[in-house]
Amino acid sequence: MQIHDIFSLSFDALIDRKVRTLLTVMMVVLGSSLVVVLNGLSAGQAEFLEQQFNTLAANLIFASSGQHSYHSSSSSASLIINDVIVNRIKSLPFVEDVIPKYQGTVEMDTEGNTQHVTVVGMDLTKLQVKVPNLQYVDGSAVNPADRAAVIVGDTVANPPGDTLPFVTLGQTVKLTYTYANSAGQQESNVKNFIVRAIVKPTGDTITDTSIFINPDAANQLLQKSNKYDTLYIMADSPDYVDTVQQEITNQYGSTIGLNTPKAVMAIREQAASGNNAFILMVGIIALVVGAVGIVTTLYNSVNERIKEIGTMKAIGAQNTTILSLFLVEAALIGIIGASIGITIGMGAGYLLSTIMTVPSPTGGDPTHIPPIFLPEDLIKVWMLSLTLSIMAGIYPAWKASRLSPMVALRRD
Repeated sequence: MQIHDIFSLSFDALIDRKVRTLLTVMMVVLGSSLVVVLNGLSAGQAEFLEQQFNTLAANLIFASSGQHSYHSSSSSASLIINDVIVNRIKSLPFVEDVIPKYQGTVEMDTEGNTQHVTVVGMDLTKLQVKVPNLQYVDGSAVNPADRAAVIVGDTVANPPGDTLPFVTLGQTVKLTYTYANSAGQQESNVKNFIVRAIVKPTGDTITDTSIFINPDAANQLLQKSNKYDTLYIMADSPDYVDTVQQEITNQYGSTIGLNTPKAVMAIREQAASGNNAFILMVGIIALVVGAVGIVTTLYNSVNERIKEIGTMKAIGAQNTTILSLFLVEAALIGIIGASIGITIGMGAGYLLSTIMTVPSPTGGDPTHIPPIFLPEDLIKVWMLSLTLSIMAGIYPAWKASRLSPMVALRRD
């Protein structure tokens, strides 16, 4: 029997049992489309994380006060970050610059409207060190020596959902910092500032939801006593980040906490990879369920076609021919199901990406992560679906090929 005859007979057999065949194919479609969707969204998310990392300053290290373990024999006091520490770190090899900052939470009042915001005191000319894509709205002016100037993040200036801006350029705002004095009583520092600049949406939530003032003004307003909260440490290049980080750790141990954009993105990527791997298993399980459906369909088909199989053997069909017929049926189910599933999976990926687009927390353009369908991934899914389908058809095909023609023909 020629190969095209085997394919023709197998296809006719599937058509004769169209409802059962359709349901079995749908199982394969479901499994393969799930795997395609998840692979596409996973690849899209990985690309999005890579783009996010590229917008950050890759040569930057964030430093803040850490603390020794209480179980160690050393002091449990945290490191006090002051100008002495700043100058020491500046003198380390491969360190380009160190930018100290103060930080606190204040109440911002403008024309009777208030909101609580994060205020950052640092060299205002170096904001772009942390956010390289930083831009200001037209008319903004940045003067690092102006102790009455405030730079406002986009989300603060234009709260999401509000039709009117909270502040505008040139407007006077009142900042109130509330703290507990040495006696435990509440006191407040109040100071007026003028909005000199407004930041365009950056995509960095911290920047867009903060305001920035001169460090000396922040030191006075926030009662910091020249003790910094955080340091931005710039390495000469991203290649030296690990070296600088290790040198700082060697000098200060756990009294100083260090972090980098690379480390943050690595944690996010690990979490995303673990989640994607788990969800991907769901798609593979769906494919396995489809394979079980193929076993059931072909097994029932063998039982229903015993007399047909006996007749074919009686007129000279070999065991290998019968085996081939049922394996080709399984392969056809896999080919049809995988091809349709890949097409549906790609469409569903783009649809889900559109539906799951969420508004930006900074008030900028909505976050949209389009799926990425790599040809090699699609081929792997197609081959996996086909392989599972053929494997599922092996036992029914073997059972059919082993039927005795005399027994089959005598069966009612």
